[in-house]
Amino acid sequence: MSRLKDLRAIIFRELQKINDEEKKTSAIIHLNGVSLAAVLIAEKRGMDPELPAMAAMMHDMAAYLSGSYEDHAHRGAELAKTYLAELNQTSEEENERICSMIYHHDDKHVTDGPLDEVLKDADVIHHCFHDPSKPVKDKEKQRHQALCEEFGLK
Repeated sequence: MSRLKDLRAIIFRELQKINDEEKKTSAIIHLNGVSLAAVLIAEKRGMDPELPAMAAMMHDMAAYLSGSYEDHAHRGAELAKTYLAELNQTSEEENERICSMIYHHDDKHVTDGPLDEVLKDADVIHHCFHDPSKPVKDKEKQRHQALCEEFGLK
């Protein structure tokens, strides 16, 4: 079994703790959608997609489990450490990279390392393309435009 598949099993188990079925479904859709987008972006940019896909599966878990988005990226990076320890299939260096991606994913106006940028951009892709009837958020407009150019959209 792959590390990503094993991690998904852990995350899905944790998401079962959410009592509101609509919120649980939304979480599953978003985490999987961002994970898929992370794979596409990493592949396009010539990077190994596994770690960004893994980070994407955990990036909003702190918010989903607590019900609060306040400082969720930083809290999520700490929470990810517990999932990665349970997974027990990643090196310390990989854990640091994954947690960095999660820690920085909400800083959409800041440019961080290449892997951090993959998760930020994957999050924006899912926010903007999952429901095209919704307007693009102000904090995501610049990234959305750059992603459309990168992927030859619009």
